[in-house]
Amino acid sequence: MPILFVILAGAAVYAVLTIIAVWRFLRVHRAVASFLEPVSILKPLAGLDLDLEDNLRSFFELDYPSFEILFAVRDAFDPAVAVVERLRAEYEHVSTRLLITGEPTYANAKVFSLDRMLAAAAHDLVVMSDSDIRVGRDFLRAVAAEFEDPELGVATCPYRAIAGPGPWSKLEALGMNTDFLAGVLVARMLEGMQFAVGPTIVARRGALRSIGGFDRLKDYLAEDFVLGKFAAQAGHGVSLSSAVVEHHIGGSGFFANAAHRIRWARSTRRSRPWGYVGQIFTMPLPLAIALVAADPSNWPYALAAVALRFAAAYAVSARVLRARVNWLLLPFEDVAAFGFWAAGFFGNTIEWRGRRYLLHPDGRFELIPTAD
Repeated sequence: MPILFVILAGAAVYAVLTIIAVWRFLRVHRAVASFLEPVSILKPLAGLDLDLEDNLRSFFELDYPSFEILFAVRDAFDPAVAVVERLRAEYEHVSTRLLITGEPTYANAKVFSLDRMLAAAAHDLVVMSDSDIRVGRDFLRAVAAEFEDPELGVATCPYRAIAGPGPWSKLEALGMNTDFLAGVLVARMLEGMQFAVGPTIVARRGALRSIGGFDRLKDYLAEDFVLGKFAAQAGHGVSLSSAVVEHHIGGSGFFANAAHRIRWARSTRRSRPWGYVGQIFTMPLPLAIALVAADPSNWPYALAAVALRFAAAYAVSARVLRARVNWLLLPFEDVAAFGFWAAGFFGNTIEWRGRRYLLHPDGRFELIPTAD
């Protein structure tokens, strides 16, 4: 039981640090761009995500004087092609290109698509954004202002998870909105941004070139994390942007959702192993339950730790992401997150877009050939 006290106390400290980190992030002055430089937006596509057309439409409707959108699919029969063509016909004034890449030659198919699009892109400032992302009309103005800092090479955009239909999607979105960004904010406060995360990253072409380009990222599952890590090591500034995007996560059932979350857990464990172990401090509710189960008289300590966790969840979700917190579901998500975290310690394979991969200890991965 003493070890539970220590870990629960650590969880309470982490919650306090999260609240302080939120306050520090919100105090940062948000600049207004004096020069709106041209931007290239890179969109790798694979199939029909839920609400794909609305997600892509938000990029066509950006309030910005000069930008282009590049899309990449493996073949012309991908159903996403029809969606892109409808939008291109509707927004003829927006500069767009659609690339047919063929089968990826990289382990990370997304990186393969990004590499092909970057080679065709016209501008120095590049936005890499997944197909399930939706943005506000002022998104590019916000990031352009931040990149007027000549030291900045890479910026990570915080994301507000939008759940699809189904309880598992709602739980996952709640966890993303209350836990994921909290870890980023605390890391930013304690050691600065030494990594990038998330489904939308903005970068200078020169920063990408200096780290060896996408060719250096092709064998990593968490290519976003190592992109920021390599950029920081190369001396470029890496920041957490003020531009919040929406991440529409779909509405998969339990088994698909569990596979996704375990894949994410196994990837994180290899990208930052000690940070993954430290995630135990982000889950005080299961610890509090165990502490009270061991000795019911410990309930005041457990209650205090859980109250701090709820306060931190509110600070991140409501104050930074402007997302509502479902307080009734939050305890269930905390318990579920603990289970997926524990499961992440086991296994070295993942399923991703119908293919099976082997994970290596350094975060690299490779396709497991299937028998014909």
